Amino acid sequence: MFVAAYWWRVKPGKEEQFRAAWRRGTELINARYGSLGSRLHRTPDGRFVGVAEWPDEATWRAAFDAKMVYDEPATRAAFVDAIEETAAEPLLLMHVTDDLLIRTKPDQPLT
Repeated sequence: MFVAAYWWRVKPGKEEQFRAAWRRGTELINARYGSLGSRLHRTPDGRFVGVAEWPDEATWRAAFDAKMVYDEPATRAAFVDAIEETAAEPLLLMHVTDDLLIRTKPDQPLT
C-alpha cells in the first residue's frame, strides 16, 4: 500500500463547501484512478490535510502524472473556489510497512 498526503488552507466561511467537494472528489478519484479512498484531517493551525491510500506507488504515480482532477466541473469549481493556499507537491509520500488501523464504516463509531 502507498500513501500520499496533501494540505490546503481554506478561505474563511468555505469550510463546508471544501469538505463536500473533497468528499465527492475523493469518490471520483477512486472511480477513475483506482485510489483506495482518503481521510480528511484538520490541523491546529486550521489547514486541512488529506491522506489518500493507494494500492501501490505505480497506481498513484499514473494518476499524479495524468494530473488527476475531479471530473465533474461543478465539484472541481467548488473545490478550487474554496482554496486559499496549497502546496505544489504532496506533503508526504510513503510506503506502508505495518498497518494496524481499525477500519469502520464512516457512520459506525468505535466501541
